[in-house]
Amino acid sequence: MIKQYRLRDYNFRLVIFLIGLTFTGVLLVGSAEPALRNKQFLGMMLGVAIMLIVSLMDFSWILNFYWILYGCNIILLLSVWIFGTESNGASRWLRIGGFQFQPTELSKILIVMFFARFFMEHEENLNTLRTLVQTAILAAIPLMLIFSQPDLKNTITVVILICIMLYLAGLSYKIIGGAILIIVPLVVVFLFIVVQPNQKLIKDYQRDRIMTFLHSEEEEYSDDVIQQNNSVMAIGSGQLTGKGLNNNEVASANKGNFVSESQTDFIFSVAGEELGFIGSAAILIVLFLIICECIRTGWKAKDLSGKLICCGVASIIAVQGFINICVATGIAPNTGTPLPFVSYGLSSMVSLYTGMGLVLNVGLQKNRDYREVGKL
Repeated sequence: MIKQYRLRDYNFRLVIFLIGLTFTGVLLVGSAEPALRNKQFLGMMLGVAIMLIVSLMDFSWILNFYWILYGCNIILLLSVWIFGTESNGASRWLRIGGFQFQPTELSKILIVMFFARFFMEHEENLNTLRTLVQTAILAAIPLMLIFSQPDLKNTITVVILICIMLYLAGLSYKIIGGAILIIVPLVVVFLFIVVQPNQKLIKDYQRDRIMTFLHSEEEEYSDDVIQQNNSVMAIGSGQLTGKGLNNNEVASANKGNFVSESQTDFIFSVAGEELGFIGSAAILIVLFLIICECIRTGWKAKDLSGKLICCGVASIIAVQGFINICVATGIAPNTGTPLPFVSYGLSSMVSLYTGMGLVLNVGLQKNRDYREVGKL
């Protein structure tokens, strides 16, 4: 459902931030892997087109179908479990024609949309046991499907996302305090179990990443820690202004293939080496500004669902960006999380732009007369 809006209400500042950051990503991906530059640029154009279309659709009308969105999300995640293409021990992709699509990326946006409406429907009784149990069950189903792929990083991301949305929806501080008292010991027990040699909670390669981070000085994990060490050296080698895009130095960590997956998980090491501290800081600042624009739009939203959509999308960008940069700089275990709008990955790009389209639509309606989300 597309409505007429006033042009002056459109957040062109946010659009400029997004296109500027994404185009920088195209250049960095092209430097890391020249064959992927055109695909990344086409992904950017597709993402922008989808964002513009979604931004003109009434988000309140879309949220009328929130149970359908939830069902589609479950079907999408189930299809990965049944028909998924396996790579590096994980089945996270669906092959459609000549393209691979990672449904988990879109799933995060669908989860934001569903819980934005669900929490608004239960705004008055959010802190009751019944609503909290319903929330836990509804969240557990997609989480289990994501975890089974296996995809621990996105499982953690979605858990954090739902917790943030639940807090913003008005969760009682008493409940939050009680939850912390329960969750902290559980996390300690979980970590104690997963570091054991014969544990069954996570895959061996996931355990190796954790052990590499905890015991990086041990010879047993020396091969695994090289990737992050090289990433840190690459970032440091760029110094203040960097070596320049597409440099051909033999000593380059990027051109010398000392950092694998530099076009995706370790794109920030390419930025650090080729754009230096100034370029890397600029990327962080633009990411921060995008997050701030989302939050600012959410705070001016006409209702709770709009606020939760904006803050949910902002949370995805913030969490993924934080994890990616922590990994690239060696202060977190290697998780394989892309840097939003910068790393190569059309699934992530298009999904995030879809989320940004929703944010833009929320902003378009901030000055419209308030109305509840209508019933069908």
